[in-house]
Amino acid sequence: MHFEYKTSGTCSYLISLDIERDIVSNVKFFGGCPGNLQAIPKLVEGLSVEEIEKKLAGIKCGMRSTSCADQLSRAVRAAKLEEEKLGA
Repeated sequence: MHFEYKTSGTCSYLISLDIERDIVSNVKFFGGCPGNLQAIPKLVEGLSVEEIEKKLAGIKCGMRSTSCADQLSRAVRAAKLEEEKLGA
């Protein structure tokens, strides 16, 4: 299932990803710091929602209360809930 998540509190404004049976792939960030946002998708490719949350949830960016990585942890959780809702 394809999923798009509008971020909040970060330079990136959108995260696009695919999720199938709790496994995340094809993560893309729109906006933000190009280097980091090219690296993060490669590091999480093929991981489960829980693995991504464990690694990334709660990471802050400077004085901000969130980061692109933290927003990805929220995005994958939202995608999983949507996948379950649709019965996929």
